[in-house]
Amino acid sequence: MHDFDPQRLLSRLRFKHLQLLLALRQGGSLRAAAGLMHLTQPALSKALGEIEAAFGVPLFVRHARGLEPTAQGEIALRGAAMLLAELTHLGQEAAQRSAITLLRIGTPPFVAQGYLPGVLARMARQQPHIRVQLKEERVPLLVQCLLDGQLDALITSYPTELPEAAGQPLRYEKLFDTGFAVIAPLDHPAGRARGNRWEDLARQPWILPAPSSMLRRMMEEVFRREGVMAPTPVIESTSPFTNLQLVRAGLGLSAVPESTLQASPRALGVRRLHVTPAISTGPVALIYRSAVANPRVQLLRDTLGLTPEEPQPP
Repeated sequence: MHDFDPQRLLSRLRFKHLQLLLALRQGGSLRAAAGLMHLTQPALSKALGEIEAAFGVPLFVRHARGLEPTAQGEIALRGAAMLLAELTHLGQEAAQRSAITLLRIGTPPFVAQGYLPGVLARMARQQPHIRVQLKEERVPLLVQCLLDGQLDALITSYPTELPEAAGQPLRYEKLFDTGFAVIAPLDHPAGRARGNRWEDLARQPWILPAPSSMLRRMMEEVFRREGVMAPTPVIESTSPFTNLQLVRAGLGLSAVPESTLQASPRALGVRRLHVTPAISTGPVALIYRSAVANPRVQLLRDTLGLTPEEPQPP
């Protein structure tokens, strides 16, 4: 293994090189990437040689069909995407007329509409110089945006499967546990029962989130624990608020976070079912890249009342 010289990388690598790396990933070949960058193929080939010389290792394997990243190349590509996203973010902050800090938070809809308003209200009082960009999406996509440098942090349920995070370990700080409720249309017979068995509910039509979601996994676990095969949903929908409306329309049963039912369930046009055993609670956490010292994340941690971070081991 060669000795890494950070000074060589800093003195030789340019932001243009990072753009070239991403063009090579997108195009898959020197010819396609040259077209994307409006360069000649020999010029791009020379630039790639400069990039690999700066890193000191091959980043791509050349073959007849084009280019394939090596393991080191995958790390360099992910880092290039993150650095370019951070540069764009820096430009957005600097372009503001008054000095601000732009904090980018990713969260699923049930956290955004239930827990987050209180957090942002505290932040507005305590740190008025902060502006927030909020991205509401499915958790796997949010994690990918975090790894790519498009988000500073997530406040979210734990994803069941993490994307590959080469060179970018993630840190989880648990904030609270969220509960879940099974809901049915107002006129559903199960709503009149003092207790419902999962065996009986399994025969009903269900509206469930995607298989990668924490709630879907927990639902499958509770059915399995009761010795029942989990139902195949008649509708698969990510948003708990959409699912509430689908249940209200009489399309099936569903399970939603408790925060979705802040108003009376009856006022929302649904009925909460009594089920035994209840669905387990699930953790919601602050998630961020632990290998990157991000002062914007610390501002968010301060608002959340989290203890100061311990120094990371070298």
